[in-house]
Amino acid sequence: MKNAIKFGVLIGIVSGIWVMILHFAGIYERGYPTSDSISFLEYASVIIPFLGLFFGIKNFRDNINGGKMEFFEGLFEGIKIMVVGGVIAGFITAIYISYVNPDVQVDFMGRVGGAGLVGILFTLAISLILMNKQRNL
Repeated sequence: MKNAIKFGVLIGIVSGIWVMILHFAGIYERGYPTSDSISFLEYASVIIPFLGLFFGIKNFRDNINGGKMEFFEGLFEGIKIMVVGGVIAGFITAIYISYVNPDVQVDFMGRVGGAGLVGILFTLAISLILMNKQRNL
C-alpha cells in the first residue's frame, strides 16, 4: 500500500498544481472554457496520470513484487494508485473552485468522469505492457 500512496500522492499533487498552472495561464477565466470547449493544455494533463501509473506499477513489479507481476496484480495496484491520486486531485480542485476561482464555469464532474475513464484505460494498458508472469491454468 505504501507504493500506491506514494505514487497516488504524487499524481494528486502534480494534478492539483497543473490546475493552478491552467488558472494562471488564463484557461479558467470567467465563462471559459464552457463544458463543450477544452483547451489543448487540458489535453496535456493526461501525461500526469500516465507517467504516475507507469512508474508506480513498474516500481511495484520491480521493487515490491520481486520483478514478477501478473496482469491482475498490476491492475489492482494501478486502481489503488488512481483512487489515492483522484481523492487528492479532487480535494485540491474543490479548494480551487471554492476559494481561488468561485466564478469558474467549468463542468468539473464531466472532467472527473473522463479522467476516471482515462485512468482505467491507462491502468489496463500499463498492466498488460508490464506483466511478465502468467498463471498456470
